[in-house]
Amino acid sequence: MRRLHITTIALLAAAATIMTARAAEKQTPRMMVNIVISSMRAADLDRYADNFSQAGFRRLAEGGMRFTEAEYGYMQTTTPVSLATIATGAMPSTHGVVAERWYDYVTNKQVSLIEDNECQSVNFSGGSGNYSPRNLIAQTLSDALALQDDASRITTIAVEPLSAIVTAGHSGEVYWMETLQTAWTTSSYYTKQLPAWVADYNRNETNLGYLLERWTPLLPYDSYRNSQVSDIEGIKSHRNKRVEFIGDQSTDAMPVDEYDRMCYTPAGNSALLAFARQVVANNEMGKDEHVDMLNIVLDTPRKICERFGPESVEYEDMLYRLDRDLEEFISFLLTQVADPQQVVITLTSDHGSSPSFDSPATQQERFNVRQAEVITNAFIGAQHGNGEWILGYIDRAFYLNHNLIYDKGLSIADLQHDVATFLMQLRGISHAVSAEAMRNTYFGSGYGRKIQNGFYPRRSGDVVVNLMPDWIEERDNIRSASGSMYRYDTHIPLIIYGAGIPAATIDSPVDMTSLAPTQARIIGIDAPSAAEGTTLEM
Repeated sequence: MRRLHITTIALLAAAATIMTARAAEKQTPRMMVNIVISSMRAADLDRYADNFSQAGFRRLAEGGMRFTEAEYGYMQTTTPVSLATIATGAMPSTHGVVAERWYDYVTNKQVSLIEDNECQSVNFSGGSGNYSPRNLIAQTLSDALALQDDASRITTIAVEPLSAIVTAGHSGEVYWMETLQTAWTTSSYYTKQLPAWVADYNRNETNLGYLLERWTPLLPYDSYRNSQVSDIEGIKSHRNKRVEFIGDQSTDAMPVDEYDRMCYTPAGNSALLAFARQVVANNEMGKDEHVDMLNIVLDTPRKICERFGPESVEYEDMLYRLDRDLEEFISFLLTQVADPQQVVITLTSDHGSSPSFDSPATQQERFNVRQAEVITNAFIGAQHGNGEWILGYIDRAFYLNHNLIYDKGLSIADLQHDVATFLMQLRGISHAVSAEAMRNTYFGSGYGRKIQNGFYPRRSGDVVVNLMPDWIEERDNIRSASGSMYRYDTHIPLIIYGAGIPAATIDSPVDMTSLAPTQARIIGIDAPSAAEGTTLEM
């Protein structure tokens, strides 16, 4: 018995030593860097892995904790909606971001999520816009950190103001590219004057140094998995022959000014990550015991994916160039702290993207929004008299004219039901659900649950529709788009790297509302106040 007792004590002591060692390895980081690559599918990490470097995507995927089954649990998988979910840890039904715009039922006018005439673009005018986060209602991770530690330095950057503002919320420094000079700007909501180093960065036109004079393939032609190339001059008759120049200024598919050349070529990624390095250095991130946070949203991949398609050489080449940019950026980050484990990096995406509607492999029809609006308006008019019954369609939601409905003495709920039933007859629509059904019925599973998770009564439309698989709305120069409940849109990469978190591959399902509370635990703060997700085990 005495020998057994000693053995038990020894085992307990050994276990305590291991637990202490693991606790020491898992330290609170001094810097959290959150990277969102817009329109990246989960499968891209494996599909293109052979051509990735060892220290970019693969460094994160192989050295961090990779969640292979991370998904969004709602239908409205668009950039502002999913960025809000990433930042708040809540469903759209809670955080209230359902689209970039919606209709005000009192004025019948569109309301913008970020436009605000009370604010001005700092140091710029014209192409910069007037923006603020006033319409964001849920606390973001940046807001939570700022509230709990006012000494933390927090910065959010993106090419587009919508991405930067939705991700940041109401706190920290927030920067995006203005559209005339591609210089970095912000809103007077956040600050009245750009920091001196940002003003100097703009004055030197540093961003323009990343523009590509010619976008040529980074790798030998035979290295690429994809074969679809934009129909530039001389390519239609040589479908199977890859070209030295990806893209052609003479076609409608290619950018025409410096801002477009940032958005629609890999230059946008390079410029954004170069600016991110300057943010870290000039703000002295990671230099003290207060946790600093840098949020980076890469909008360029979405622009390239929409215009050229996820099956294109252009999209694939962009990923390889981004991989090299990430390699340089990650190496830089790890030199900014005394111990590399003091940095934690998360990498994910706001959504995937549909197959190209005009892919050579499978030609697909598209949903004609304007035609649907006219037909539906005529349907209502035939029953209740002529009028502007349909205010418009935004992100798979039809908005009815409530003022006209009240004037006619009609029931909004009944008309919503009738319109939903009618829309089911239109080509391309697989489901149509009325706002009344969203309010009064609980959908526990299936398509109804995903639509309901994205429904916010004050902003969502009267009838929400789901399109058939692979269908997208008809828009100029758009081959691929997001916004559906299908796996090509909802299934995205998720990696958490650093801070002593062990390398592992987790195949269990993960809802993306879990990310923000997990990040909060890693940096030792309370989760954002509206967060709904379950904290992931590290």
